[in-house]
Amino acid sequence: MRTALTIAGSDCSGGAGIQADIKTMTAYGVYAMSAITALTAQNTTGVTDIMEVTPEFLGEQLDCIFTDIYPDAIKIGMVSSAALIETIAEKLRFYQAKNIVVDPVMVSTSGVKLLQDEAVETLKNRLFHQAVLLTPNIPEASILAEISIEDEADMIKAAEIISSQYGCAVLCKGGHSINDANDLLYWNHQYQWFIGERIDNPNTHGTGCTLSSAIAAGLAKGMDLDAAIQAAKEYISGALKAMLNLGKGSGPLNHAWKLDREEH
Repeated sequence: MRTALTIAGSDCSGGAGIQADIKTMTAYGVYAMSAITALTAQNTTGVTDIMEVTPEFLGEQLDCIFTDIYPDAIKIGMVSSAALIETIAEKLRFYQAKNIVVDPVMVSTSGVKLLQDEAVETLKNRLFHQAVLLTPNIPEASILAEISIEDEADMIKAAEIISSQYGCAVLCKGGHSINDANDLLYWNHQYQWFIGERIDNPNTHGTGCTLSSAIAAGLAKGMDLDAAIQAAKEYISGALKAMLNLGKGSGPLNHAWKLDREEH
């Protein structure tokens, strides 16, 4: 069985973060492992509190994983402090980790800044160069490329800047009024659009986490990058089409939609 590791925060309501990643990887038939960067008290209506782990404890988690069940791919989600990012970068380099997908969670969908400037710089300087793929949304891509993104041409320009700066592929995620669900992959001086299906479902909590962990799971199974992204897009569409409706806010996806389909 192929294996994948998610390094991210815990979402006690199960819709995003570690929990979404584990559900996604399991749905792909990949053995999922986790290194938790923070505990969060949250639900579909928002986050009420965050408790970070120490860099030392995060390092211990990573040592335990890499020295026993070596991951075939890694997804990195929200890591809120420079010290934790340093620990992750150091361990991944030491263990020569492969197939690293970084979801650079810096700005929320609503535009709220989630990382301090120092942590953003550490993310860029220490972690991005180790990744095979970055998956920024449009506000994050705008920050990383230091340009304003107003249309699809700007998405291409931003992705090109980011890719050339960090030497990895970039999947610039659509939305944010520029297009519906179309994502742009830029790598090796070429770009490719992945056309997404527009699904009228207000429950989108954890979509970004799910996409990046689905891509990592695909890479763990030996897919090439294009195929992993296409499969992840299809998985997200299925999870949204299932129309799960839980909670009082923006609810979670149905990560088990394939199982539900098989049962019927």
